[in-house]
Order: sequence, then structure tokens, then C-alpha cells
Amino acid sequence: MLDADARRLAERFCREEITVYHIYSWLAEKEKDPARREHLRRLAEQERRHYEFWSRVLGSSCWPYGVTMRRIMLLYRLLGPVFTLRLLERDEEATIEQYQRFLSRIGDEQLRRELEQIIREEEEHEETLLSGIEDARVKYMGFIALGLADAIVEITGVHAGFLGATSSTLLAGVAGLVVGFSAALSMAGAAYLQAKHGRETRPVISAGVTGVSYIISVILLALPYFLLASMLEAFTASLILATVIIGGFTYFSVVVQNKPFLKEFLESTGLMIGTALGSYAFGKILGSLLGVEMAL
Repeated sequence: MLDADARRLAERFCREEITVYHIYSWLAEKEKDPARREHLRRLAEQERRHYEFWSRVLGSSCWPYGVTMRRIMLLYRLLGPVFTLRLLERDEEATIEQYQRFLSRIGDEQLRRELEQIIREEEEHEETLLSGIEDARVKYMGFIALGLADAIVEITGVHAGFLGATSSTLLAGVAGLVVGFSAALSMAGAAYLQAKHGRETRPVISAGVTGVSYIISVILLALPYFLLASMLEAFTASLILATVIIGGFTYFSVVVQNKPFLKEFLESTGLMIGTALGSYAFGKILGSLLGVEMAL
């Protein structure tokens, strides 16, 4: 017999397994490569057996997490198969640890052996889930990062410099757009030349991805300066937007590359804030030396 806490855990495991079964089945339908499609179907069948195991442990069936399924399906459509499967892989790692701890709660030797087999199968999932898959989002991720990171650092620096030199939000916003669009063209050209000397990516697509990601970042970061009258409020809003963009892309990249989030996020935000502080100080000093405060 399971105690109340063990029963709650078993019910959660049961719901997670049936949820993942439906997710793998859905992913198999979306997969174009026959070998990978068959692999996902095998994984789905394993998850169905895992669900049946936990149903027997519970003595009853259970329902999938509908919210989780819809979230995974949405992520697949927006962020691609590599990100989605890597996210599932992370869940597999946590599941293995939880199952290993649950072993001590099972007194029946036959059930223990079955759970040990399930753990081995989950470990195999972790090793084979992403083998051989390609995704354009990941393929050009370096060029997206190039556009986003450079735009955020450079445009935040421009706005911080104007924060120290002028009280005009309109002037700061226009300056950010002018500098940003010029820099976007320059970065797109650099990306084209970089890709031209490589073999993994197409130069035109690489340039387009870099330029578009740069321009989108520029527009978003400049937007508060056209909506707010206070320089400090506009700069704060722009800085928050920059942090959100950094956080979103950092999360995508660390999931795909299987890296720790906090370290990468702090490095990126630290670079942005350091640039902003330096630019603000330069703008303040320049305004003081010239003896003027630019305003419209």
C-alpha cells in the first residue's frame, strides 16, 4: 500500500507519462524523416507502457495534463523541434532522478524491477532524443544572436548617452533608430561575408537573419522614447524591454545548447548595463564640457 504522499507522486508520474505519450505521438505525426518518425513512435509506445505501470501502482487510470500538451505543441510551432525535444529531454533528466528516489517506496519486488527497467528506458531517451535532427532556427542561431546582442548593447548605449546629454525623448528615439538602421545594414553585410567563407549556412539568409533581428530589436528599444515624455522613464522601459529580449533568447539558446541559464543571462545583461553606464557617463561629461544640454 502507498501512503498519501507516495500516492500523490505516483498519480503525478502517471499523468506525466500519459501526457508525454500523447506529445511523442503528435511529434511523430509532424516528423517528415521516416527514421525519426519511427523512433518517436517507439518512444511514444514506451511512454504508454510507463503510464500503464503507474496505473497499476495507483490502481486506477489517470488523465494527461492538457495545458502541458498545448504548451509543447505551441513551442514546437514557434521555436522548432530541437528546442521542444531538448525541453522534453530536460524533463526526462528530472524524471529519472524522481523515479530513482521513488524506488525505496516500493515494497513489491516485481514492481521494483519494472521501475528499474523504466528508468533504463528513460536514460536511453535522453541519449537518443535529438540524434540527427536539423532545425533552421538552431542552424542560424549564431546570426540571430549576433543581431540581437549587438543591437541591444549598441542601442542601449546610444540611449544611455542621450540620457546624460539631453532631456528630449524624441531626439534620443530618433538617434537610436538612425544609428540602429545604419548598424543593421553594416551587421548584415558582415554576416554575409562571414557566411560566405563558411559552408554550413547560406550567406543571403545569414545576412537577412542578422539584419532583421537587429532592426526588430532597434524598433522595440526605441519605442518607449516615442511614447513617454520623461527620459528616465523611457530609458527604464527600454532597459526592461532589452532585458526581456535577452532573457528570452538566452533561455532558447541554453535549452538548445544544454547550458545553465543564470550564468549566460548575467553575462549578457552585465555587458548591456556596463555599456549603458559607460555611455551615460560619456554623455554627461560631454554635455558638461560643452556647457549645453541638448533639448528640442
